[in-house]
Amino acid sequence: MVQKIRKAFTGSECSAEAMRQINPDVVAAYPITPQTPIMHAFSQFVADGAVDTEFITVESEHSAMSACVGASAAGARSMTATSSNGLALMWEIVYIASGMRLPIVMNLVNRTLSAPINIHCDHSDAMGMRDSGWIQLFSENGEEAYENTLMAVRIAEHPDVLLPVAVCQDGFITSHSVETVDILDDETAKNFVRENKPIDPLLDVDHPVTYGPLDLFDYYFEHKKQQMLAMDKSADVIRQVFDEFSRITGKSYDFFEGYMMDDAEKAIVCCNSSAGTIKTVIDELRAKGEKVGLLKMRVFRPFNNRQVVEKLKHLKAVAVLERAAGMGSYGSMIFNEIRSAFYEESQKPNMINYVYGLGGREFDPIQAKKIFEDLEAVKRGELGDTTRTIGVRD
Repeated sequence: MVQKIRKAFTGSECSAEAMRQINPDVVAAYPITPQTPIMHAFSQFVADGAVDTEFITVESEHSAMSACVGASAAGARSMTATSSNGLALMWEIVYIASGMRLPIVMNLVNRTLSAPINIHCDHSDAMGMRDSGWIQLFSENGEEAYENTLMAVRIAEHPDVLLPVAVCQDGFITSHSVETVDILDDETAKNFVRENKPIDPLLDVDHPVTYGPLDLFDYYFEHKKQQMLAMDKSADVIRQVFDEFSRITGKSYDFFEGYMMDDAEKAIVCCNSSAGTIKTVIDELRAKGEKVGLLKMRVFRPFNNRQVVEKLKHLKAVAVLERAAGMGSYGSMIFNEIRSAFYEESQKPNMINYVYGLGGREFDPIQAKKIFEDLEAVKRGELGDTTRTIGVRD
């Protein structure tokens, strides 16, 4: 029988707890705020003998991902964590990890990229790596960060996928905030994650393989096509893993998850912690008779364009909220994906884009209410500025 243990955990402790239950072979990490508490907590598990992990403290985030690449290629289940400029320093190796088809799992605690120097939350780090070949999962709260981390291992290691996965949560807002969470018992979690069965590891000397060869124009394109196909196939694997985990937890998981969407006329699309704020506002507005809803994005890569169309096409007005700015583009990243998905559709909502919360700027219920108010005009076809900001000084 599945047992759930109720804990008061920060989001960082949730991620570390999932890592403890996964018991990875190798973890390599370098401290960067606000990711550091994950590795502090996990290093204590190592020191206490609660895991068998080889914990490697390295000299930079570039080295952290490099160590994970080497360990994963050797056949070890490998994990790391980072934020912001740390991810940017990993950039070269992030692409190598996905290009070499290594199922590394990384907890990405979202933080703005400098300059100016800022240690607080936005999603510019995750959006910057969106096309690097990594699967991306987003977490509304600590419990989702815990669940996504467990599911990420199964997704990454599936033989039809073999791609790295980044599990995102909001820096400080989620990573350092204490909430009541339900954690699976160790046996259930370990049985779900399963033992690591590496495919073509370097240390299998009876079956020699080559990793990271010089490819030039001879086969590079073919290898990239295989990587693209793996990302496409991952959608079915993610669906299977979500369904299996749902049977364990009794919760539902989807690429895009609706709240009060069935009869909604106006809706907000967002990801991570802002979803909780918006749900509270929706409850208040619903009590006043307003038909409003939320579509929360859990999976950004691979992008499920068919599902997002199906879940939004009946609405009259949609606002896509993004904690990152698409510099020089017509709208930001998620907005462009969703708007593109509707290109061939005859039935579609009027859609606008808001950039909000950059550098950790608070997103509060007043802003959420203002967006729903703005959508009333959008519903009538009065689009005004399609791309907007909210919560910023004039």
